[in-house]
Amino acid sequence: MTRTFTVRTGKDLGGAVREARLASNMTQEDLAERTGLGRSYLAKMESGLSVVLLDRALRALRQLGAEVVVTFPERSDGP
Repeated sequence: MTRTFTVRTGKDLGGAVREARLASNMTQEDLAERTGLGRSYLAKMESGLSVVLLDRALRALRQLGAEVVVTFPERSDGP
């Protein structure tokens, strides 16, 4: 089943990352290794704590009439 998230805030995007990570049966440590990001950064992002710049960009896009949507297709293979 395809999963779609409307992203209005950085916290929304962090939630989408968390759901996609869990759907891929990955830990934060797994994703950190694959992306080169720190696990603590991923934890902050997933909880919406490290997203000030993103929040501002999304606010500007909303004022311009944009809708930001993240879509994760169903995966039949592994991560």
